[in-house]
Amino acid sequence: MVAGLASGHDVDTFQKAACLHTDRWAPDFNDLVMHPSRMRKLSCLDSLMSHLHQESAMLQTREVPTARPDACPAHRLRVSLARYSSEVVAAQRLRWQVFAEELGARLPSREHGIDRDLFDPYCEHLIVRDEAGGRVVGTYRILTPEAARRVGSYYSEGEFDLTRLAHLKPRMVEVGRSCIDPDYRNSAAVIALLWSGLAQFMMRNGYEYLIGCASIGMADGGHGAAHVFARISGHMAPLEYRVFPRCPLPLDRLDASVAVDTPALVKGYLRAGAYVCGDPAWDPDFNTADLPVLLPMSRLNPRYARHFVERSS
Repeated sequence: MVAGLASGHDVDTFQKAACLHTDRWAPDFNDLVMHPSRMRKLSCLDSLMSHLHQESAMLQTREVPTARPDACPAHRLRVSLARYSSEVVAAQRLRWQVFAEELGARLPSREHGIDRDLFDPYCEHLIVRDEAGGRVVGTYRILTPEAARRVGSYYSEGEFDLTRLAHLKPRMVEVGRSCIDPDYRNSAAVIALLWSGLAQFMMRNGYEYLIGCASIGMADGGHGAAHVFARISGHMAPLEYRVFPRCPLPLDRLDASVAVDTPALVKGYLRAGAYVCGDPAWDPDFNTADLPVLLPMSRLNPRYARHFVERSS
């Protein structure tokens, strides 16, 4: 049995429209990456993902003052694991909205408007709900090691050879498909609640390793992704934790001197203490460069532990 969260965490916050992110065959790299329609849809991916990391987020219930009290009302937010199928469907609709409609991803779903794949029935779905309106406004998909055994693999095994992490699998949780409703990205509250709920989930169930992918937008054809990967080389995992992309980003064909900012989500993982476990994979469905990241809970930055672990225990 997997323990859920204790009582849901809640935050009083406000909304304001803004722009965010974020999760195999490979067609021709240049044709697909540089296709004009995909470049238009993905041109704002880095700025979208930047909202996923907000170090200043406070996890306790609080009122957030607004400059114009009548401009945008406060919302009551609560994080929990989805308990009902309707909550799971609401999270899947949000994922479709963000990944398919905003980012132009090609999702292998049988039902238009819902992002659902073969892993979903085996996953826990962490959600943030606006209780004032009943909307699911943020979500993270969690695949436990027990569920990974039942489904037959981790999702990331479709992108990477995880052979060297085999000995970690009994204690390794995979996260992905994280996204936030565009109306709720102006505040750090939603991502703070998602991370605190995830921390509580890990601690309550005694899991020791967190694995996932940190995506980098490729609106420029991948040159910026190559630059970011070169810049973070000091965060590479020890050799025994290295994984290998099944569809590698062709780094030798890209100009790593094209300077771009490191996406905030990548910075967040690294500041928390995560390793980068290998070269990036190219995900043609999402048209992103995916960095494999591994966070041993024993390496969790004390600052993050103070914000996300202690307050959620």
